[in-house]
Amino acid sequence: MTPADPETVAARLREEMAEGLARDGLLADPRWRAAVERVPRHRFVPGFYLPAGEHDAQGLTVWEPVTAALDHARWLAAAYSDTTLITQFDGDEPDWKAPAVRHGGAPTSSSTLPSLVLRMWADADLREGHTVLEIGTGTGYSTALVCERLGSDRVTSVEVDPHRLEQAASTLYGCGCTPTLAVADGLYGYWPEARFDRIVAACSFRAVPPALLAQTRAGGKILLTLSGWLYGYARVLLTVAADGTAEGPLLPGTVSFMSARTHAPPPFGNPAHWAAGLPKAGRAALHGPERITSATEEAFHLRFLAQCAVPDAQLTTVGQITHLIDAVTGSAATLTPADGRWEVREGGPVPLWERIEQMLSAYDEAGRPGPETFTLTVTGEGQHLRHPRLPALPLPRP
Repeated sequence: MTPADPETVAARLREEMAEGLARDGLLADPRWRAAVERVPRHRFVPGFYLPAGEHDAQGLTVWEPVTAALDHARWLAAAYSDTTLITQFDGDEPDWKAPAVRHGGAPTSSSTLPSLVLRMWADADLREGHTVLEIGTGTGYSTALVCERLGSDRVTSVEVDPHRLEQAASTLYGCGCTPTLAVADGLYGYWPEARFDRIVAACSFRAVPPALLAQTRAGGKILLTLSGWLYGYARVLLTVAADGTAEGPLLPGTVSFMSARTHAPPPFGNPAHWAAGLPKAGRAALHGPERITSATEEAFHLRFLAQCAVPDAQLTTVGQITHLIDAVTGSAATLTPADGRWEVREGGPVPLWERIEQMLSAYDEAGRPGPETFTLTVTGEGQHLRHPRLPALPLPRP
């Protein structure tokens, strides 16, 4: 029996993916559906990694390489699934001619799951005639979709990794998409094509980069994900005013993106060394660490608020002990379970867990408001997350 033509199979899989996305309410605009059905995602991901569904003896995630040569059917099926496909770890480009199984590692490039890509473009409120700056070209799949939707001449996309951009450019041009592409750090936008009606970031930032405000037309919008060193995330849609200030709501839902590389946290060494310098006597915690670490939508939201309260802190768990470490100020804290409660020890100029406790108590007293009730304001005085029943929370200086 003659095997089916791969491009015919890919076209069928694209239609099936589009149908599934439509059922989920993500393709109400027929022009977006047409883009999904036209753009061949498999060409943008010749190789990627998928989790094996197990951990190794050290507790690290096992990542399996997937290519057409290794398993054509699996590769094509995954390319047209609503899944994020990891294409790079720790900034190192894999050898896709002889890829190896990986153990652990920090993903640094990917093809974002199509439903999130479409959600981002929809949330940015794109209209006919808009000019768009995309930060984080990645594989180029998202770029191709917006080129199909608006026209290549309306799209600029920047990527900090030159090898990533070279690969994306080759595929984009091969598919007939000709946006403006540049190797550039998204923190600084792209002045040669400014000003833009919309700026959309496929990476996350600790605070809103000032260059993006300056490169947005008055009345234009910026959609980006805020993140930080506690790996708390929130999405915000800002409208930029003529005076360069901006304001906008946090958006509901749980979305995370890889951090802009220049916003990555500093290494802090061995947590035991930090814990050794803490006072021997502890106190009973008002709130346990599960408030910000459990796998719930509220905890996802609270982790971001906690991050605003202690913007330079990092969190790690060793055994049963939760460590908070601030490599900037030299502060640290530990939370240890003891007799059905948590015991806190903290030291240094910033009482890390005490500040998080204050935020959590204020949040509870305010009725546990969701992310969509918060507003981010960006002015010359700084960037502040505001809620009518809570003290303002500052973001780090960009």
